[in-house]
Amino acid sequence: MPQPISEQHPLRQLFATLVEQAFTRVLQEYEPAVLRYMVNLLTEFTHVDNVYRIRDARGRALQEVAEMLAEGDMLLNATSFAREREVHRHIGDFTLFWSGVYPEAMPRLRHALSKDALIDYVQQGKKSYYIVSTFEEGEWRQEAPLFRRLSERFELYMFGLNLVRQGWERLAREHFERWQRGLP
Repeated sequence: MPQPISEQHPLRQLFATLVEQAFTRVLQEYEPAVLRYMVNLLTEFTHVDNVYRIRDARGRALQEVAEMLAEGDMLLNATSFAREREVHRHIGDFTLFWSGVYPEAMPRLRHALSKDALIDYVQQGKKSYYIVSTFEEGEWRQEAPLFRRLSERFELYMFGLNLVRQGWERLAREHFERWQRGLP
């Protein structure tokens, strides 16, 4: 697994600024836990090993939601409730990331011959976050409301992540144009 990106890393700070702009100014989402979660999701998913961090018993990275669902099912492959929760949290993150940040990749992810062909990423993301929210005991108690909110407002947060992407693309264009003109 890759090392976590520090709180002071410029990439994390860039995402924090873009998330704050998109979520508070446009979506009027002022929940600090949601904002932190979005920044962490974007930052951690900059490394492909985190995008595909769920592995099966043989250590193979799972790349399709259908495979992840089997891995997180207590009747099939999950060896504990903690594993079930971990996998469903990742499914929520995975589907939110792809449908929000890179929606144009959806046809490739769900092509006709894939196991995900019939999976609705939005509905499955909402369902997976809801499942995570039902783990309300012990160490997970404080996080449960966050995941309930992620489930209930999934489409809004997809839109917010798309706004974040538009923000970084705008910054990249502006930087490139300044570079072309010979300005710092």
